[in-house]
Amino acid sequence: MNGQGSTSAKFSSITSVLERTTSALLAAMNEQGHWSGELSSSALSTAVATIALGELDRQSGANHHEQFVANGLRWLADHVNEDGGWGDTIRSQSNLSTTALVWAAFGAAGMDRDFESVVASAVNYIERTAGSLENVVPAIEAAYGKDRTFSVPIVMTLALSGRLGKNGWGQVRALPFELAMFPRSWFGALQLPVVSYALPALIAIGQTIHFHSPSKNPVARVVRDVSRNRTLQTLEQLQPANGGFLEATPLTAFVTMSLASMGLGGNAVARKGGEFLRQSVLADGSWPIDTNLATWVTTLSIKALAHQPDALSPTEKQTLREWLLKQQYQTVHPYTGAAPGGWAWTDLPGGVPDADDTAGALLALYELGEPDEATIRAVEAGARWLLDLQNRDGGIPTFCRGWGTLPFDRSTPEITVHALRAWTVWRAHLDAVLGRRLASAIPRALHFLSKAQRGDGAWIPLWFGNENAAAHENAVYGTAQVLISLNELIRRKVDIDAPMIERAAEFLLAAQGRDGGWGGDAGVQTSVEETALALEALADSPQYHSAVDRGVKWLLAKLDSADSLKAAPIGLYFARLWYFEQLYPLIFATSALGKLRSKQR
Repeated sequence: MNGQGSTSAKFSSITSVLERTTSALLAAMNEQGHWSGELSSSALSTAVATIALGELDRQSGANHHEQFVANGLRWLADHVNEDGGWGDTIRSQSNLSTTALVWAAFGAAGMDRDFESVVASAVNYIERTAGSLENVVPAIEAAYGKDRTFSVPIVMTLALSGRLGKNGWGQVRALPFELAMFPRSWFGALQLPVVSYALPALIAIGQTIHFHSPSKNPVARVVRDVSRNRTLQTLEQLQPANGGFLEATPLTAFVTMSLASMGLGGNAVARKGGEFLRQSVLADGSWPIDTNLATWVTTLSIKALAHQPDALSPTEKQTLREWLLKQQYQTVHPYTGAAPGGWAWTDLPGGVPDADDTAGALLALYELGEPDEATIRAVEAGARWLLDLQNRDGGIPTFCRGWGTLPFDRSTPEITVHALRAWTVWRAHLDAVLGRRLASAIPRALHFLSKAQRGDGAWIPLWFGNENAAAHENAVYGTAQVLISLNELIRRKVDIDAPMIERAAEFLLAAQGRDGGWGGDAGVQTSVEETALALEALADSPQYHSAVDRGVKWLLAKLDSADSLKAAPIGLYFARLWYFEQLYPLIFATSALGKLRSKQR
């Protein structure tokens, strides 16, 4: 076949598969005209939810949640890995934290005999991983380092379930919940041992530890006794209407079990937390890590379909525009104190405005057609919100500016470039004041990206990873996302350092697998998500056509297979919990194929 015939055949193949993925993505829209997605079940979420609901029953002397607990434990028993442990999803490797919490769940329910072999396998896994049962606490603490956001709740749960023995509470590090009485503006200077989103855990778990194992320091005891009621009031103010802190099962369950263990199961926060857990359980008895990522997957889907201008009808675009505008926060958020103007990952009450979703919403609104006055006002507020978030290093953090170096509050490259792209597409529509601020912010953000790029050309993302890669990092995801946006910035006449682009592309070429696809790094098992992102990133550079052709061949073959849309657990949730989202492979494949076809026209 001659070159022209080969190109024609490839175009035809891409078009055929793209039509199928586009149809499937459009069919995944819900009745309200946007996307909700479907998050994976989580062993960790299921374990802590059963403990929390069981603790509510023990405190009240009732059995209202007996069936929830039984169904959850049965699901856990049915999904144990071959090595005797549990991972964060059913497609994840076993890890110590999740396995320890599942072990705690069976202990808290008094079901060791009923699930004897499963519990024995869990104990064997913990002993192999931690060295011994006695070493489980130091091993968990070592895994999280100075960030106690998740290590303390895990150890607290082990103590609560009786897994740490009679002196279990003595092994749980205290949390200074009394600091929650101070103004929010002080939190950075106070160097809280948890990240900004974890204030409910700081309050509830800190109080629980104080209740079960008070400090030997008499001054600390008095201060904490005095601050209990006031910080409980703060906790109640932080709780959203539906009871779910961040829409997150783990965080809500930790708070609920903590209050119940102190005899506060009748407290309004505990009651609403229990209601959230009852409402969020899945049909099979398990719980996901979060209720949904509706705003995130909707903006991703809109951007993926943007390579096909007619994929969405005018009516669908208007419906999506109206829905997105409704998701923008119009008041100061009670949880983080975030100013109006941002978007969260979900359309539910537990969401918190964040930089990635705000940038995503701004880009999606741009792709939905000529803006009206309401859209312009929303865009200006969103752009200003991102500008106010920019750190001194020029980068953009997830939630709060200036909170320090703990993981989810520091600048990160994939969010920074996302904000850059959002600022740039709307720059011509913004007023002069915002324009001047952008003129200063854009070079600073680009400087941050230059500094954050590794010597091999890669950028490491914060919110995505790969269990099979070194340090569980996903250099392919991070590099591809940054490169996609940088190429877009070049098209919009932003001056980008050429060597930075070249190093990124060279990294992706070096990371391509022998089969033509990409995983999280060189030599890592390939996936639809990572391959699609790498292809979209390299599609702008004709000199890489050979690598792109190999990747396209792999992707098209994969999308024709039975498990083509089997999502990979590359998502990282709070406290580095793995998840997968069923829509990710469909979204990323549609976006890559749409761009590739547009390049061939």
